[in-house]
Amino acid sequence: MPDILIRDCNIYDGSGSIPFTGDISITGTKIDTIGDLSNISSAHTIDARGLSVSPGFIDTHAHSDGVLLNDPYHKNGIHQGITTEILGQDGLSYAPLSKNNYITNRDYLSGILGSTPDQLDMSSVEQFKSNYDEKISINTAYCIAHGAIRLEILGFEDKPLIGKDLERAKNMIREGMNQGAVGLATGMSYFPNAWSNTAELIELCKVVAEEGGVYVTHLRDKNTERGFGGGGVREALEIGRRSGVPVHFSHFRTDASNAGKVSERTYLIDKAIEEGLDISLELYPYPTGSSFPLSFFPSWAHEGGPGAVMERLSNRDTFEKLAYYLDNEYEGSIDEAVFSYVPRNVAFEGASLKQIALDRRATLGTTLCNLLKENELQIGYWASPPMSISTWDQINKDCMELLSRPDYMVGSDSIPLGKYPHPRAYGTFPRIIGRFQRKYQTMPLEQTIQRITENPAKRFKLKGRGLIKEGYFADLVLFDPLTVTDNATYDDPRQLPTGIEYVLVNGTVAIKNGTYQNSTTGRAIP
Repeated sequence: MPDILIRDCNIYDGSGSIPFTGDISITGTKIDTIGDLSNISSAHTIDARGLSVSPGFIDTHAHSDGVLLNDPYHKNGIHQGITTEILGQDGLSYAPLSKNNYITNRDYLSGILGSTPDQLDMSSVEQFKSNYDEKISINTAYCIAHGAIRLEILGFEDKPLIGKDLERAKNMIREGMNQGAVGLATGMSYFPNAWSNTAELIELCKVVAEEGGVYVTHLRDKNTERGFGGGGVREALEIGRRSGVPVHFSHFRTDASNAGKVSERTYLIDKAIEEGLDISLELYPYPTGSSFPLSFFPSWAHEGGPGAVMERLSNRDTFEKLAYYLDNEYEGSIDEAVFSYVPRNVAFEGASLKQIALDRRATLGTTLCNLLKENELQIGYWASPPMSISTWDQINKDCMELLSRPDYMVGSDSIPLGKYPHPRAYGTFPRIIGRFQRKYQTMPLEQTIQRITENPAKRFKLKGRGLIKEGYFADLVLFDPLTVTDNATYDDPRQLPTGIEYVLVNGTVAIKNGTYQNSTTGRAIP
């Protein structure tokens, strides 16, 4: 007798094939049988008439590394149908780091990952994984954080990674891959990552390629002179060419500056695919992003780590230098920032930098420097969405056009912190399979499901996942395709989706009739 029997469901098996009606039996953590099981009974039967079932959704880019250690239930993720998240993104995580370096990086990244307990062991990928294994609601996989490698070997300093130090870094990556990491992730908007150059990344990625992993890249926009071709797409492609590593592009989408220009956006990537490079990409279905404003600071300001940054903010001369940089030299836009996470002054959560600056009668740069100082750097933000509804709608269409490519998948880029997190932390997957699927009808639902299940499982080599198949792990989502939708908005983001009735993780029911069951059966995989 199976442990769980799901009856009369419309099965999207994850392969992109046309759905079919049938039953699914589950014993232990895995799927036993798929078909007509009307002659079989079970102590736990789920009547799935009117519902569709798919493999659990795999979030290929989430910043939940810290949050999961404080909130193992992770309702914002599990209620979306997410059964697996891939951590270590943008090179911003905790392993492999010795105790002191873990604390340093934890404090530096507190605006994007939150604060975590002091006593955790992050000294290896194996130890990192043990902090999550069977302790949280979802499965996790890990990309070795490039920032952690640099910090552990060179400290928080702008130094070249060469010679014996480079060999040590390569050995650390090899060891981490052998302990179950799925690749190497870097973010070239952040430090210490952006102190690297292309030659360093090629050497590191040679090891990743040898070990069968993938290079996950948030493209360089800091210290661009250190990157091949000025950084960006050209650098990432050169790393793939010269190391042989598969390249995965994080959050590669259109925005208000290039809405409607999908072919121009992907031109260099398409040419590289024609050359034979192994490339995949991901996106989230929103017009703006989210991060931590400490990343606005110039390269020199990050040297020495969080303690040194705080000293610079406490010194009048360097404070004024940083404020001037933000007001006059920073190449991006900070005036659209809305604070999502300010734990030491929650009254500012939901307020814009511009609003606070007006209230304080100070410049944007001065205001931000003061806020970072007052909150010991622990601040997160998101960028305001476009005022033009037609522009926003075009970005949505672009999202589905890109997702229709066979090399795309979905990464929420979730940062589930504060009263006003970016809505992608609560709505990414139901927004795509519900709202966007019904409105734009770019491709059949079975293809959309394939992009968020089988595609990421294949890319990150998550064995036994991503398909509804006999012998595969029972990570499953039961939903109503006619009603499933996101409810999270920029002004009211902490709203759970509707239309997702059941979620199973490793054969255990985590969501039942839309209600969370306090399950912590997630495994550290693959």
